[in-house]
Amino acid sequence: MSAGPDLPPLLEASAVAGETPYAAAIRAAMDGAEAGLVLYDPVSPDLDVAIVFAPDVPRGEAAVMLPLGGVALQNALGSVAPPEVALHLAWDGPVLVNGARAGQLKLAAAPGPVETVPDWLVLGLSLRFKPRADEGGERPGETALHAEGCGDLAPLPLLESWTRHLLHWLHDWETDGLAALHRDYAALLWQLGEETEIAGQTGHLIGLDERLGALLKVEGRTEGLPLVMLMEERE
Repeated sequence: MSAGPDLPPLLEASAVAGETPYAAAIRAAMDGAEAGLVLYDPVSPDLDVAIVFAPDVPRGEAAVMLPLGGVALQNALGSVAPPEVALHLAWDGPVLVNGARAGQLKLAAAPGPVETVPDWLVLGLSLRFKPRADEGGERPGETALHAEGCGDLAPLPLLESWTRHLLHWLHDWETDGLAALHRDYAALLWQLGEETEIAGQTGHLIGLDERLGALLKVEGRTEGLPLVMLMEERE
């Protein structure tokens, strides 16, 4: 039996089967699981993981965990991938490698008003390592790490690195605010300065607000899309 991932202190790994780690983490959080629980799929050829958190800030601020998780992923992948591998983050969660979709970040929390602190929060990440048989044919906009020059990478070592970078960014946010995260996230933001569609709205993505919400120029006016709109509510 293979060993589980070697995670930083305060995090505890647990393998799941029969459901996605994201669904299992939400169920566990609703049942009162402790913060720091990391659920992962030990048999998938891809990375599929979710982490339970206990926020101490209102849900409108806690939604920052979505881009924070993405920047941590770029840091983890960037330390081991060839230099020609470029990772970008779409504002609403997709993860792109060399311009094609390779994964997804998700966020769920206990329901409540935007100004209240949620009882729990779950951050989910899926990242494809092995190409599907039809990619490049019926799915030209999708890819996998092994198709992009990362054939030596495996899911669990990347999971270990991702969690370490995740905790680093959490500490940075708690001690120094969002300035560094805002800077690094903006540098990774997919379609920044371009026409795009987000949450049913089409416009020119002109930047981020101070809480990392998207700023869309739509018919001459600027529309602000808060990150909290991407947070799923489960009860």
